[in-house]
Amino acid sequence: MQNNIIIDAARDYVLNQYQQHPHPNLVYHNLVHTQQVVQAAAQIAAHYRLQDDELLAVYVAAWFHDAGYLIGEGKVHEENGAQEALRFLQQQQVPENVQSMVQGAILATKMPQSPHTLVEEIVCDADLSHLGSKEFADRNKLLRQELQLTYQKDIPAINWLTNNITFLTEHHYWTDYAQTLFKQQKDENLAKLKKKLEKKTAEAAEEAAIVPVDASAAPLKAQEKIKKDKTKKPERGVETMFRTTSTNHIRLSSMADSKAHIMISVNSIIISVILSVLVRRLEDYPNMIIPSLIFLTTAVLTVIFSVLATRPNVTSGVFTKTDIEKKDANLLFFGNFYKMHLEEYQWGMKQMMNDSDFLYSSMTRDIYYLGVVLGQKYKLLRISYNIFMFGLIISVLAFLIAAIFFPVKA
Repeated sequence: MQNNIIIDAARDYVLNQYQQHPHPNLVYHNLVHTQQVVQAAAQIAAHYRLQDDELLAVYVAAWFHDAGYLIGEGKVHEENGAQEALRFLQQQQVPENVQSMVQGAILATKMPQSPHTLVEEIVCDADLSHLGSKEFADRNKLLRQELQLTYQKDIPAINWLTNNITFLTEHHYWTDYAQTLFKQQKDENLAKLKKKLEKKTAEAAEEAAIVPVDASAAPLKAQEKIKKDKTKKPERGVETMFRTTSTNHIRLSSMADSKAHIMISVNSIIISVILSVLVRRLEDYPNMIIPSLIFLTTAVLTVIFSVLATRPNVTSGVFTKTDIEKKDANLLFFGNFYKMHLEEYQWGMKQMMNDSDFLYSSMTRDIYYLGVVLGQKYKLLRISYNIFMFGLIISVLAFLIAAIFFPVKA
């Protein structure tokens, strides 16, 4: 129980350190990485059934292993992290043998890793568990980004891939259980890196084979090519934004259609029951005429607004050459081109793809009108649900009043 309290205190202490010492450049060695290391360390440690003091050392070392990045230089972050962990453990009055194990485990993660005990091996394997995870590609990109931000220097893709392949080839997990958990996925990640390197090397060879006619103009052409590529190729963040926004709009539209279909189905059944069963009994129960009419009106209005919410609205389906030249046409929406000939549509698409401003404006316009349609759809759907909800309440009250206060005399 006491160990759990100390582990929770270590977690809170490190979380507080990340809040008090924000480092925008630490996109890899951040809280997410620390939490992943703690999770991996717990998984490996559970297999070996450690003693309580050893398990405590594993958890505390995992939480503090990168805390040194927050309070000093990255080159000596292991030493700084070990000292920070020691101060924390002394405040918690933890036994000296645990203090030594924690410091040893943190220092053992310094590259190249040098663990001497099972506790140190577990922490070292947990620190590099991402090498054998399906998130390796994403985590690896963040590490490259962090190094570029820290040293203000671009790392060429070929150099980065080569270094990663060398590192993964030479690396090995220290514990048998980590080998079982991570080695297969690590080998798959290594194979993907090699394939990427082959592709990048082939691309570089093709570019090198293109000899410029005027050698003196080569640097200028290279700079122009870089600028052109930057203007043409959208950043990944922008692509992700458009893709996510469009996906969310489509998902919300599908949800609205499903809700409308539910209303249409339910109220169609209600209308059928009222017309086929209840209407024939109104001669015997005239007191139920008004409640039945209220109920029927509610169902009909609900169906009407649900149908309006799902009713498609198709535009003219034609764009002109002037629309393309003015960049007013949105070729991403079928309603603007479904009546056009294929050749005209292909011409318009080529014009859009060759102009990044036109492309982005079309995507922005498409998302905007998706949002407008979505807003109208949900507005009508809300009206439909409100009519059904309040109409149902009023109908039930009307039936109760008719049955209690205006009963049919025998």
